[in-house]
Amino acid sequence: MFPRLTKRASRRLSRQVTSGVTQVLRSSIKLSEVVAREGRKTVREARKTVKALGDERDTAAPGRFVEVDGMRVHYIARGKGRPVVLIHGNGTMAEDFVISGLVDLLAKRYRVIAIDRPGFGHTERPRHRVWTAAAQARLVHRVLERLKVERPLIVGHSWGTIVSLELATQARCAPRGLVLLSGFYYPARRADVRMIAPLAVPGVGDAARALVPASIGHLLAPQVFRQVFKPQRVPARFTARFPVGISIHPTQARASAEDTATMNTAVALLRPHYARLRLPVAILSGDADAIVGPEEQSCRLHTEIAGSTLTLLPGQGHMIHYSARARIARAVDGIMDLSGPVMTWA
Repeated sequence: MFPRLTKRASRRLSRQVTSGVTQVLRSSIKLSEVVAREGRKTVREARKTVKALGDERDTAAPGRFVEVDGMRVHYIARGKGRPVVLIHGNGTMAEDFVISGLVDLLAKRYRVIAIDRPGFGHTERPRHRVWTAAAQARLVHRVLERLKVERPLIVGHSWGTIVSLELATQARCAPRGLVLLSGFYYPARRADVRMIAPLAVPGVGDAARALVPASIGHLLAPQVFRQVFKPQRVPARFTARFPVGISIHPTQARASAEDTATMNTAVALLRPHYARLRLPVAILSGDADAIVGPEEQSCRLHTEIAGSTLTLLPGQGHMIHYSARARIARAVDGIMDLSGPVMTWA
């Protein structure tokens, strides 16, 4: 039972309760104002941070940007003369050609342009487009148009060989020739395709990548690098200069997953065109390549492309643009020395 309250005591209690509630409300309003001010301040600081990170990314980029169809594409350019365009493989970027020394070697005689494919290095990869090898080749062609590049010699490495061949199939582009390094040209059963295919599914792949901290990517990177360079050792300059943080970034990880998942389809669509190729083609591969078997890929392509040359490098692995730069340069020189009209698809 609660004690009875007199009318006077009841009024006094009511006034005290009302006063207390008013103070609480005033305190709440003040707190809300403080939170709002701090929130706005936090948002402003966050925007400044995002802008600073974007500026830092652009500053850190070793090359330049060109806008094509509303999309920013990063490229590295060196030297003067007839154009040589370098297209990198999966999981890497244009800067890899600089680190290997191939860009500087070729730039002594040619205008060398290395392009970051969509999602790799510093180039965007918009989600509203499906980035097939054909779509990437069209983008490269548009970039070269913007840079006023005519009759380029295309050098592609690994997955970049697929884009290089796609460029040769597109009527708008008339390459001077192709130099194909450690390439993949025919569908094959590959464990990496089966394992990584789920990561290419929109949403599923994003969720999976979000669960893996960057520290794990940095921890696993050396093992991946040893595998791709095998049987050669990972060069010290690669270890010192290759931007691992960019290579394991979620955007590049998504690009790698999507390209891996679609490469069998890409080469299956290209395969009927090989026999009709009518331009100089130099095919190079290491005979100890642990990533792409040369016999079922490079050697087979050589038999289908009339007039192509095949060079198997004894004891060399997948990253021949590090271990066989001089040999690649000779292949480029050999095609550049050829004379005659522009060759196209029959």
